[in-house]
Amino acid sequence: MTDIVVIVAVAKNNAIGKDNDIPWHIREDFEHFKEKTSGFPCIMGDKTYESLPDNSKPLPNRENIVLTFDKEYKPEGTTVFHDFNEAIEYVKGKNIEKAFIIGGATIYRLGMRVADVFELTSIDHDYDADTFFPEVNFDEWELINREDKEGMDVKNKINVKFSFLTYRRKKNG
Repeated sequence: MTDIVVIVAVAKNNAIGKDNDIPWHIREDFEHFKEKTSGFPCIMGDKTYESLPDNSKPLPNRENIVLTFDKEYKPEGTTVFHDFNEAIEYVKGKNIEKAFIIGGATIYRLGMRVADVFELTSIDHDYDADTFFPEVNFDEWELINREDKEGMDVKNKINVKFSFLTYRRKKNG
């Protein structure tokens, strides 16, 4: 059975973006994202896809699944869906271990309803942002792995503490 995995880096104030970009650049987090998602489908909204650096579009070694309302939108090298549930059914129909939901905010909100696993990079710093991750009811999730780290946010030239946290949705009953 295919696990649906939400993967996200979130600041202390729930920030995830500003001006369609990530407000920080922490090398270890980018490496973590690449290591986790490589080889697996990644579901994202069209704005998230457009925000990727040109040299990373489409994300290499992953099927890039882009959700959009624009019926004419079809970036080269991507699979396009116009309905979130159809994209989820598509990846669940593949014989694969997991598929990732990588943003943005609207896609995350939908994704957290269906996710089996939640890969959270929790950054111990507040950032100026215009896009935020939805509130999470952690009673629904069991922490199964935690790695505490410290590294440089090269965009803001500050040292930050962060944690890689893996949660699995608790079984009902």
